[in-house]
Parts: sequence; C-alpha cells; structure tokens
Amino acid sequence: MDFALFAEQILNGLQAGVTLFLTAAGLTLVFGIVGFINLNHGTLVMAGAYIAAKIATVTGSFWLGLAVAVPSVVVLGLLLETSVFRRLYHRDHLDQVLATFSLILFFNELARIVFGRLPYQIDKPALLAGAVHLFGDLYYPIYRLAVIGVGVAVAIGLWYLTAKTKLGMLIRAGSTHRNLVGALGVNVGRLFLAIFALGALLAGLAGAIIGPMQAVEVGMGENIIILALVVIVIGGVGSIRGALVASVFVGIAESLGRTLVPYLFEKVVDTSTVTFLSGMFASTSAYVILAAVLIVRPQGLFAGKV
Repeated sequence: MDFALFAEQILNGLQAGVTLFLTAAGLTLVFGIVGFINLNHGTLVMAGAYIAAKIATVTGSFWLGLAVAVPSVVVLGLLLETSVFRRLYHRDHLDQVLATFSLILFFNELARIVFGRLPYQIDKPALLAGAVHLFGDLYYPIYRLAVIGVGVAVAIGLWYLTAKTKLGMLIRAGSTHRNLVGALGVNVGRLFLAIFALGALLAGLAGAIIGPMQAVEVGMGENIIILALVVIVIGGVGSIRGALVASVFVGIAESLGRTLVPYLFEKVVDTSTVTFLSGMFASTSAYVILAAVLIVRPQGLFAGKV
C-alpha cells in the first residue's frame, strides 16, 4: 500500500468519525446527564437529512436546505422533549427503550408518507465540489475536507461550552452529581431542555451534511444510532471528549479495514473471499474495539470526564 492511499483512508476515517461524533456527542450528554436512553436520536439525524435534501432538491440550494434543516430539527427535538420524553424521566430504562423505539417506527412511516419511498441524493454545493491536491498522487474531495473542518470546529465549540461557560459548568456538574445540582436550586428541567436542544442541533447538522455523501432514505437513523451507542460506551457515558476520541478511532479502524484486509490477503485467497473478509472486518471493527475496551476499562476510556 502506498502512502497516498494510506493517507486517503485516514482522511476517510477521520471524516466518518467526526460525522459520527456529531450524533454521539448529543446522545452521550442526554444519556449521561439526563439519564435518558433515547433510541429515537437517530431519527433526528434522518429528519435533518430529509429536510435538507427536500429543500435542496426543490430550490437547488444546499445552503438553504442546511439553514432550514438544523433549526427545524431543534424544534422537533424540543417538541419531543416537552411532549413525550420528560414523562419518561422517572421511568425505568426498559420503558424508555420501548417508548423511543416505538417513535422510530412512527417517524420511519411518517417519512415514507411525507417524502416517499425512493431515496434522495443531494448534490454537493458548487463552492465545495471537486477535489484538492494535497501531495503526490493524493487528490481529496473538498466537501469531505469541509466536513472534517466542521467536526473539528464543533468539537472546539463544545470544549469551550463545557469548560468556559456557566451552562458548561452545570453540564459538568450534572454529569456526575445530577441530584446535587437540583438541590442547589438549579432549574433541572431547563437544563435538560437545553441539553436536548444541543443534542438535536448536532443531530440535525449531522443529517444535513451527510446527504451529499450517501443516500437519504428511511431507516438511515438506525445504523447511525447503533454506532453512536457503541461510541459512547467506548468513550464513557457523558463524556464529550470520549465520544470524539472513540468516534475518530472507530471511523479510522473501519476505513483502514476496508483497505488493509485486501492488501494483506489478496495473494493468499481469492477475490470473493477478500471482499467478504474486508466487509466483515469493516462492519465488526467497532464491536471488536468495544469488546476490548470493556475488558480493560468497563466504564469507558474517559468516564467521569466531560
């Protein structure tokens, strides 16, 4: 494997990782601080993708789709929190899982009715179309580099929010001493609402930027939420830095697996077997990492650290 191909797979993994981080960051805050298992979080990603895709298809403007999709998903997230989720805070986790899973089924069917059964594909904006020459033989899509930049910017923004602001102080305190925060007079209901709004914003952003890279279709949220749950367990429940590190690690492992396995086994086994092994490694790499982390550090890599 030449260095250009290796570097390209690292960038692909980084792009996949930061995209996954946008979903996992909101989910880990909700799970770690609110104590609420929201399997429906992936539906918010799907909603962001569909809204952005529909508007971009009708108007021809990706930027307009992005500008409408993100606040629309925030509103949807707040409506769900006030009408459904807050009624489940004091129920056990099984009730939360069953309720949010039923919402997945509801929103999947609603998406079929509203947007149809055929997948959408968003064209990349003209400003970010094409590829840029990095070095040697490596040309990399500008849009994917922009996605990496957005992920890094969001990670820095979340660090500043949690480390330098009053809301961040409450988030840090709530991640480890939730009951004490309420006893000190903090309006826990408003704190939970702010956390849900932040999580919905990140999910809507993730959905909107995914569209130009993959088909927007019914059920796309389920695969995302499964990987997001794996990531927050690896990184540590409630930890944003853990979600970032785990997301990037999982993304790079999956990307390299698709390339390294054919390179290592192409002279040993036939092409169909190489293809099978490559797909198998890519699809199971996240779970292998999860198992290894649970054996060594069951609480997650950054448990207790926002």
